[in-house]
Amino acid sequence: MNDAYPFVPLDFERLDPAEQAARLAEFAGRLARRRTVREFSPEPVPRRLVEEAIRVAGRAPSGANLQPWHFVLIEDPKVKKQIREAAESEEQENYDRRFPPEWLERLAPLGTDAEKPYLEIAPFLIAVFKIDYGLVTGPDGEERKIKHYYVNESVGLACGFLLAALQVAGLATLTHTPSPMGFLSRILGRPRNYKPFLLIPVGYPAPDARVPDISKKPLEEILTVVASEPSR
Repeated sequence: MNDAYPFVPLDFERLDPAEQAARLAEFAGRLARRRTVREFSPEPVPRRLVEEAIRVAGRAPSGANLQPWHFVLIEDPKVKKQIREAAESEEQENYDRRFPPEWLERLAPLGTDAEKPYLEIAPFLIAVFKIDYGLVTGPDGEERKIKHYYVNESVGLACGFLLAALQVAGLATLTHTPSPMGFLSRILGRPRNYKPFLLIPVGYPAPDARVPDISKKPLEEILTVVASEPSR
């Protein structure tokens, strides 16, 4: 047991089965309507809403509770323009040279291309960084690295919390992964141990926003149940 952490009683709310089912059904219904949006309205969004959603993301589990994530919330139009220009430059290279034909075929039905106007139109961008390792200064003044464990898994969980929180708050999102994303570190002035993980435009959808008519796999395709044997 780690003596560095005092242990406290678990704060857990035990619900009756009907309440469990009702809460889950409401949550599932909200998340079932979540879609990747590429047509945003410039209508302002209260910053406090997005900050609270990021607070929820910060409650995600992480390896050894190291919380190896950092979120940069961007609303400055000049910075959003810089990000759009850099992202489009990388994406143009991707579509012209880097993406294999098989991936381009998969993308074609979704109508994506190198143009990313939503990076300027959406009122907020959230740049998610993973902190690959910690940095501490020792008594000798030398900077040392502190290893972080399960970084990608931890940051992925935090992003899932974030997307769910934004959806529950009534906001539209897009998970954008321009590759490579090193320009985000440069534009946003992040330390060398911060690596871009995800860029999320946030706002309200445009009044005439449209999305592809796609569906998710049914439960029987994504679930395998290993049931207990019946009592003899």
